Amino acid sequence: MPTRAKSPGVSEAASFAYALDATQLPALSLVEVGGHRKLELRHMLGMAREAFGRLVDVSVRTLAAVESKGIHAEKLQRNYAEVKRLCDALAEVMEPAQLGLWLCRPNAAFNGLKPLEIIERGEMDRLWEMCFRLRSGLPT
Repeated sequence: MPTRAKSPGVSEAASFAYALDATQLPALSLVEVGGHRKLELRHMLGMAREAFGRLVDVSVRTLAAVESKGIHAEKLQRNYAEVKRLCDALAEVMEPAQLGLWLCRPNAAFNGLKPLEIIERGEMDRLWEMCFRLRSGLPT
């Protein structure tokens, strides 16, 4: 567990949170595809930068910099890790090759919204709940 000297007037929780940094998040994996580097998750989902940028809440420009120049983008790391975990869980209950398409298609279970739109609204918990129900055999 990371430790950091406690600053006067700073709560223990705030001090601990301050000690955490992006290096403790999973690394962003890049794969070589047709002579170009892509984020591994973007490649697995078969998404264009525009759609993937929406999924992880970063600009197309940031994605391009990360993929082509290896630029570090802290915001991308956290969002990437969250989306990667969700995609790994969803891949256990649906065909992994269809996951990228599923994220971008309207879904009756979400009142016609696309799962991507659910994530953009900050309601990823709805997808986790659906995944839990599918895993456990509960009705959705």
